[in-house]
Amino acid sequence: MAKDTQIAESGSRKFIAVDPGKCTGCGICEWACALEKSETVLNTLTSRIRVLRLNCLLNVAIACRFCKDAPCVKACPEKAIVQSGANGVLIIDEHKCKGCDWCIQACQYGGLALHPEKILAVACDLCGGEPKCVEFCPEEALELVSDDSDAERKWKAALEKLPSEIEKLANIAKKEEWSQILAEAEERAKKTSQKLETINKRQRFRKKD
Repeated sequence: MAKDTQIAESGSRKFIAVDPGKCTGCGICEWACALEKSETVLNTLTSRIRVLRLNCLLNVAIACRFCKDAPCVKACPEKAIVQSGANGVLIIDEHKCKGCDWCIQACQYGGLALHPEKILAVACDLCGGEPKCVEFCPEEALELVSDDSDAERKWKAALEKLPSEIEKLANIAKKEEWSQILAEAEERAKKTSQKLETINKRQRFRKKD
């Protein structure tokens, strides 16, 4: 039995999934990841999770899914990527990786990226089991799941809900009843600010150390 098949069948594979119905596109997950992974200056371009702002009502965060028979592993011409036999997490050999981005092109989920300074492929490693993006998401839109169907179910639910949300927004605009939207926006901004302040505090503590 292949190693990555064992991963899938053992249930040890977990990856970060987003609920598009909750994600506001705030980008806190990117800041949290960048703080965890940055070695010098905090730079969200070093984040292993990225936010796609598709429109005002649909935003998503994407990260590596640690696929079975991962296309990125097969695509790498330098054999610089292997998968952990324990949980499927990608292990990228920085000495072999040439930054060609073939792995990035091979991934259908957009789960890999090039490090902006090292010009090497990077991917989520779940922060050793306690992903900071999940911890800091102010809307609790991120969670660890073990099956692709879990992630696809959230996508489907969000897309099915989209027409009703558009109609709701249109009715509010017609009636000019903005108080509820403004109240919700204010509450979300408050939660986002609190999470960002916590991230800033951690950064300050790291600088002191």
